[in-house]
Amino acid sequence: MNQPATKVLVIGYVWPEPRSSAAGGHMMQILETFLTQGWDITFSSPAALGEHKADLAALGIAECAIELNNSSFDDFICELAPDIVLFDRFMMEEQFGWRVEKCCPHALRVLETSDLQSLRDARHQRLRDHLKAHPDGEDFSALFTPALKQEFQLMADTDLAKREIAAIYRCDISLMISDVEIRLLIEQFKVPAALLHWCPLMMQPPTAAFAPFEDRAHFLSIGNFRHAPNWDAVLWMKNSVWPLIRQQLPGAQLHIYGAYTPPKATALHNAAQGFHVMNWAEDALQVMSAARICLAPLRFGAGIKGKLADAMLCGTPNVTTPIGAEAMGDDQPWPGAIEQNAPALAAAAVALYQDRERWTQAQEQGRQLLARRYDQALHGPALVACLEQCRRNLAAHRRDNFTGSMLRHHAHKSTQYMSQWIEAKNRNL
Repeated sequence: MNQPATKVLVIGYVWPEPRSSAAGGHMMQILETFLTQGWDITFSSPAALGEHKADLAALGIAECAIELNNSSFDDFICELAPDIVLFDRFMMEEQFGWRVEKCCPHALRVLETSDLQSLRDARHQRLRDHLKAHPDGEDFSALFTPALKQEFQLMADTDLAKREIAAIYRCDISLMISDVEIRLLIEQFKVPAALLHWCPLMMQPPTAAFAPFEDRAHFLSIGNFRHAPNWDAVLWMKNSVWPLIRQQLPGAQLHIYGAYTPPKATALHNAAQGFHVMNWAEDALQVMSAARICLAPLRFGAGIKGKLADAMLCGTPNVTTPIGAEAMGDDQPWPGAIEQNAPALAAAAVALYQDRERWTQAQEQGRQLLARRYDQALHGPALVACLEQCRRNLAAHRRDNFTGSMLRHHAHKSTQYMSQWIEAKNRNL
């Protein structure tokens, strides 16, 4: 007799937009991995529909809008009775975790962290402090290479870190896109390794021939403008990096693509300077495949960078910073260049743009890196195996995570009472 299909409920912070952000792309990779197992998936979210939402229904994934601070969710999840609940980012675990535990105590609770938001925010603050102290400085090496202990000290007193890491403890498994962040959590925050699973971007390594050097032109930068690290990178390019490139390549053109382009970004468009703000790319891989160099001068951030993975997928060498390359490579040569200040970034970009032999070598290094670190055929089955093993041993797994049990006991009570108070208040309005 056939076993019933595993039921998965995803509680999304937003509806997935794989063509707008790396987080949306990673969520779709996870959903596709579940679909290959024949699992029955429902995606729910309290968010409004975005402009570029994926067509989940076409994949056979049920969709359901849910509300914050509303007991209608309890009826919904009790009827669905999922075997696995995946929280898309820690804010959803804060909002709905206590309801999931109350209604479906035996469901495996999984957190998709996307990246450590508390790390990203702490690095953003460090950049602000650095710019105040050195308003005309261009050397950011002190920001790019801190030890994990320094990162911990930067994060440890923040409310955001306490909230985010508490959510990791309260869940049975947290999916971590960055192995550097796994080390940070284990070595500095003392999170048990059994609560963390490395789940990077999952891609099929390219096998077809790439467009060659001669058929490529221009520089490209891409990224959702709502993501603060991307906007900061655009400003740094505009003010520091791009003028240096144009000095050496007067005819150079930079095309900047990004979802949700705000007026402040459009205002930077200057065709005379070769600085083109292009809005959203209907097909990001197509425009990436036509470019000769991908620029990603990120001064802060966390996780791993979908734009750089896409560049490798398209055979487009990249020039980035240690923040951009963090957790993306290994001990083999990087498919492009990694630099720490504007003059070095510009020099590397110009040299790579003009050197056909080095460019072709970097293109092939990107193909090899994707195969080594991001092969869907390896990471998809590993994710499924992790979840199934945890389900089989759930009672012991939770017993070993006493800190998580304690945090659920206290935090869920306060969250529950606050949510119920808000719901009652809303009914009386």
